[in-house]
Amino acid sequence: MSSFKALILREKPLFSATVETITLDDLPNVGDVVVAVEWSGINYKDALAVTNSGKIVRGAFPFVPGIDLAGKVFSSTNPEFQPGDRVLSTGWGLGENKWGGYSEYQRLSSSSLIRLPAKWSSRDAMTIGTAGLTAMLAAMEIEKGPGDKNGAFLVTGATGGVGSFSVMALADLGYSVVASTGKVNSHPYLINLGASDIIERNELSGGARTLLDSSKWAGCVDSVGSKTLEAIVSQTARHGTIAVCGLAGGTSLETSVFPFILRGIRLIGIDSNTCPNEVRQEAWDRLCVLASNHKLDDMSHEVSLDGIVTAAEQLMKGKITGRIVVRVS
Repeated sequence: MSSFKALILREKPLFSATVETITLDDLPNVGDVVVAVEWSGINYKDALAVTNSGKIVRGAFPFVPGIDLAGKVFSSTNPEFQPGDRVLSTGWGLGENKWGGYSEYQRLSSSSLIRLPAKWSSRDAMTIGTAGLTAMLAAMEIEKGPGDKNGAFLVTGATGGVGSFSVMALADLGYSVVASTGKVNSHPYLINLGASDIIERNELSGGARTLLDSSKWAGCVDSVGSKTLEAIVSQTARHGTIAVCGLAGGTSLETSVFPFILRGIRLIGIDSNTCPNEVRQEAWDRLCVLASNHKLDDMSHEVSLDGIVTAAEQLMKGKITGRIVVRVS
């Protein structure tokens, strides 16, 4: 192996995202393991980076994006990892300040690697990826919350990667899940994932009608933010938990202290990027169980390195349902 392909972002003279041929010597000389990357995925952060729609990349250009990867160890100076070991990596700055998964080979720190569960393929792991990890971390927060577990649990942005896995995770925990979406043709998909009811996203996108609205939700996983989250905060029932993990609708949030001091609701931020390894491992173990109850292929679309830019553009326009997996090599 003398050369291989990677999606390279360049900033000058104009921003570009192009598949190029590079060598191992071109990879940043940080990390003790080189991984032969087999699969990656396209998350919202990836779409922002590839389309130059947000300040996701904090490393120097040229840069390889992709916040997830899975494959086999190619070489290692760490005795804990041997060539051929099956591994995955998400978070810890991958695809943000460290070169990421859209490269057939990538050099990584062994501390950022997790061994791939024996029953999973690399493709399965990337169908789950950061989206599934985020959703499971959110479900775990809702599970340990003090609120009523018999009420309706809302999932916003329900047809996206995080939303899809959130519907699955909450439904598998036995909760009644209400999915919010603007895609009228996605109802069978959401019902198949476990949603018991579906509402149109415009029911929430206008924001809170009052500072303390009628109680509707026992809890929520929200990947939209802004006005939608404002409505959710005002409508969450006593001691309910809202797990916040996205900003597809914006970054602003205007609310009041009333839902917090009169209803005791919890607003919990979900950070899958720097989640402690012991919590991360628990979430992946639980995702392994969750995945065994569902057909992952039914919720994924496959592209090659050459198809990343087009798929990212479609994701930014809200035209993607489920997960996009990238066949890297």
